[in-house]
Amino acid sequence: MNTTALSPRILRPADMDPNWRWDKRIPALGHTAVDFERRVDHDRLRRYRLSRAKAALKGSGLGALLLFDVNNIRYVTGTKIGEWERDKMCRFALLAGDEEPYVWDFGSAAVHHRQYCDWLDPEHCRAGVVGMRGTIPPSFGLMKHYAEEIYGLLKKAGVADMPVGVDYAETAMFFALQEAGVRVVDGQQVMLGAREIKNIDEIQLLNQAASMVDGVYHMIWEELKPGVRENDIVAMANKMLYEMGSDDVEAINAIAGERCNPHPHNFTDRLFRPGDQAFFDILQSYQGYRTCYYRTFNVGRAKPDQVDAYTKAREWLDAAIAMIKPGVTTDKVAAVWPTAESLGFPNELAAFGLQFGHGLGLALHERPIISRAVSLENPMVIETGMVFALETYCPAKDGYSAARIEEEVVVTDKGCEVISLFPAEELPIANRY
Repeated sequence: MNTTALSPRILRPADMDPNWRWDKRIPALGHTAVDFERRVDHDRLRRYRLSRAKAALKGSGLGALLLFDVNNIRYVTGTKIGEWERDKMCRFALLAGDEEPYVWDFGSAAVHHRQYCDWLDPEHCRAGVVGMRGTIPPSFGLMKHYAEEIYGLLKKAGVADMPVGVDYAETAMFFALQEAGVRVVDGQQVMLGAREIKNIDEIQLLNQAASMVDGVYHMIWEELKPGVRENDIVAMANKMLYEMGSDDVEAINAIAGERCNPHPHNFTDRLFRPGDQAFFDILQSYQGYRTCYYRTFNVGRAKPDQVDAYTKAREWLDAAIAMIKPGVTTDKVAAVWPTAESLGFPNELAAFGLQFGHGLGLALHERPIISRAVSLENPMVIETGMVFALETYCPAKDGYSAARIEEEVVVTDKGCEVISLFPAEELPIANRY
């Protein structure tokens, strides 16, 4: 196993590529590797992510991190066995003291890791499964078995007397760990902190993912006409994304006409009709790195109320983008957005997610979270290398239409660069009459 480049030092994005300058345009370099361009360096990516996790662990006061969240497992170990495992709770990993990471995987996947994941110690790739959301009952003893194995590895690493951060687990697994002598605390915050700052490889993957959605929105703009249904657009977008190389189309919202207000966050078989306002959100990933990318269109024509709603949503979004630079706190960004009450909601929690910012990475929602409901009293500092989405929503005065726009941004050393590039400065009219 090659461990020469593994280090607990926190590496900043510029440290990871001596040729990178933030005044250069972020590349979207395609899906393949070539010998004549430096593209995503997966070895560098894995070293960077593990170094961030190790540094976060070292600074946390914890002895180890026990991970069941598949995003955290991938971040630390560089392993992934398919999107089907995302909600199964069948895999786990351990980062203990100064030891290299352990990963317990689903049956033969552990054997695959030993053969193909040469950045991992083969002896640390183990077959294992715990509860699978309770379908394997705790009485069978697997949770007890693995809790005791984990405690033994904590002793080997010399950290058995220190608290262990767990991101999330089945309730019965918490009990099994405690009975084995493990002192469990919240580890998700530690991992979220590690994942905040992206290196150039992560940023390139996020930009590549966004470029795929650029193309899907051009297709939607061409296809959006009467006789087409919301679910037809969802089907066409799924097909196009998978053909372009997506590894997971997590969800697509497709919402039109009277369904726009209030925002239902879904899609149906509703037919698009002339004059409909319609908005879409495309959530998909390329090599694990996700998009959250809204666009609004009108079908054939637009009424003044719909244009007005779009203009306001755009103004609120642009005001937020203008605030993004290193050192600015998230409360200052949230403060430029309208209050929930001014939009007809009783409080900020009732309007949560409508004027919103959230980190993007291996998960759809990472740090920073920007919301009037959260950020005004709990601000965090925006830093170079963060990547997040900013989204606004404005209901129209007609009582049922609404506009929803979202931009993905990379925080540079001076401000931010928008990487969601399908035109949205003005309300797009598809198949104009």
